[in-house]
Amino acid sequence: MHSVGLGPTTLVLLPVLAGLAALLSRLGGLGHQRALPLAVGRAIVQLAAVGLVVGFALSSYAGTLAFLALMAGVATLTSARRLRGLPGAWARAGAAIVVPAVPVLVLLLLTRSVPANPATLLPLGGILVGGAMSATTLAGRRVLAELRGRWGEVEAAMTIGLTPRQAYREIAGRAGADALLPALDQTRTVGLVTLPGTFVGMVLGGAPPLRAAAFQLVVLVCLLAVEAASIVLVTELVAAAAPFPRPAP
Repeated sequence: MHSVGLGPTTLVLLPVLAGLAALLSRLGGLGHQRALPLAVGRAIVQLAAVGLVVGFALSSYAGTLAFLALMAGVATLTSARRLRGLPGAWARAGAAIVVPAVPVLVLLLLTRSVPANPATLLPLGGILVGGAMSATTLAGRRVLAELRGRWGEVEAAMTIGLTPRQAYREIAGRAGADALLPALDQTRTVGLVTLPGTFVGMVLGGAPPLRAAAFQLVVLVCLLAVEAASIVLVTELVAAAAPFPRPAP
C-alpha cells in the first residue's frame, strides 16, 4: 500500500491550497484571509508536537488523562474566544464542552462498549471534546447574535415582567439548533457521501471492515448525544449570564 507522507510534491501542494483558500476568502469577502494561513501554520506546529508526545500520552492512563485535559483546556479557550461579550465565557464554554463529553466517555468504558485502554481512550475522547467544542462555538455564537439582533424584543419582554434570563430564553431558545446539523447530516449520510476518519483509519490499520463500521457507529451516535447536550447547555448558560451588556447601536 502506498504510504502517505510529506514528500516534495506535498510540501508544495499544501501551501498552494492554503493560499488558494485565503485568496477565495478575500475575493468572496469572507474575512478569513489572514486566519486561514495562520490556522495551517498552527496545525503544522501542533501536529508535529503531537507526533512527538503522543507516544508518552499513550504509554499510561495518567499520560492519556493529562493529554485529554489539555485537549479540553484548549477547546474551552478556543470556544470562549468566539463568544466575545459573554460574561464568564471561558467557564461557560468549558462547562458546555466538558459536562456532556465526560459522562458519555465514562459510560462507554463502564459498559465495555469500547476497549478500556489508552489507545482507544485518547482518540475517542478527542473526538468527543472536538465535537462538543464545535457545537458550543456554533450554538453560542448563534444565540448571542440572535439576542443582539433582536435586542428590542428582549427589552419588550422585560417590560412585561419577564426577568432578563426569561427574556433571553424566550427570544433565543432555539437559535442554536442549527449547530447540530453537521453531526446530524454526517450520521444520515455516513457511508454514502463520506467514509469517516475513524472507519478509514481502522481499515488502513488492518481491522475488519465490519468491526471498523461498528466502532464508527458508536462514535457517530455518541457525537450526536454530546453535541445535542452541548447546544442545550450553552443556550441555558448564555441565558443564565443575563443581563450582559447591551450591544452597541
